[in-house]
Amino acid sequence: MGIFSRFQDIVNANITALLDKAEDPQKMIRMMIQEMQETLVEVRTTSASVIADRKTVERRLENLQREAQEWEEKAGLALSKGREDLARAALAEQSALDEMAQQAEVELEQINGHLSELDSEITQLQRKLDDAKAKQKSLIAREQSARTRLDMRRRFSREKLDEAFSKFDQYERRMDDLEAEVESYDLGSKDLAAEIEELAKDEKVDQALAKLKAKMEKKDKGE
Repeated sequence: MGIFSRFQDIVNANITALLDKAEDPQKMIRMMIQEMQETLVEVRTTSASVIADRKTVERRLENLQREAQEWEEKAGLALSKGREDLARAALAEQSALDEMAQQAEVELEQINGHLSELDSEITQLQRKLDDAKAKQKSLIAREQSARTRLDMRRRFSREKLDEAFSKFDQYERRMDDLEAEVESYDLGSKDLAAEIEELAKDEKVDQALAKLKAKMEKKDKGE
């Protein structure tokens, strides 16, 4: 499993954990960015180590190839001098060096393949990191915009509510004023018809009282 694949597992696990904890989006994306940056450092460090290994293998391969060439030249010299035995021994040394060089070439090919994978992972990780940073700025801007709109709507709602309360208070005050105006006409004076009506009521009471007195006087006289 490559480093980038392991990183994706880590990020997915972090996202799940953060969602379970209902973390805020800004905190989540900050943690993801930090994770990617740390992973990018790890991948680059690994790449640097592999590049150093490749240089070492390349130097060993060059030395092996050079030594093999030198033994081939020595074999030719020995053969030109009639020393077939020395030529055979020199060719054996050359053969051993060629075999070691082939192994070094295989090792170098494996190292180059590993570096290619690391380069691909670095490219993907850097792209995702840049994308995350861009989304972080966008997220902050969106949150600020949303908060601004929410504050405006809250203020607007508060103003509408205050306005409604104010209108109700004004209407209630107008009713109080209207009722007070009606009641003010009853203060300080009475209607003529009402006064005459009261006089008639008083007269009836007086007549009833006189009638009662006369009845009682007759009773006392034994009539």
